[in-house]
Amino acid sequence: QVQLGESGGGLVQAGGSLRLSCIASKSITTINNMGWYRQAPGKQRELVASLTPTDHSHYSDSVKGRFTIARDNAQNTVYLQMNSLKPEDTAVYYCNTYPYRTVYWGQGTQVTVSS
Repeated sequence: QVQLGESGGGLVQAGGSLRLSCIASKSITTINNMGWYRQAPGKQRELVASLTPTDHSHYSDSVKGRFTIARDNAQNTVYLQMNSLKPEDTAVYYCNTYPYRTVYWGQGTQVTVSS
C-alpha cells in the first residue's frame, strides 16, 4: 500500500502564501483521484481540493479561487498552492486519495495563518 507524507506547512500572515507537498511512496499514476483535506481544531476533517488523473480539479467553496491542486507524476508528488490565506484556513492539512482510505492518513502538516 502507498504511504503519503505531507510537508510545507508553517506560520504565515493573512494574505500570504504556502505550498504544501505530498510525496507518495510509489507511483501516483496507479492512484485515481488525489485530495487535500484539512482539520481545524474542534471541527471535522473536510475535503478542500481533489484532482483526477486527467487533471480535473474540484475545490470547496471556501478555498475556490485561492488554492490550486496539482500533481507531478514523475516526482510522485501532489501539491497544494495556497494563496490569499485567511485565519480561517488554519488547520492541519492532509493528503489522501479521494475518496479517502483510512490507512493512508499521515501526520499532516500544520498551517497557521495569523491575522
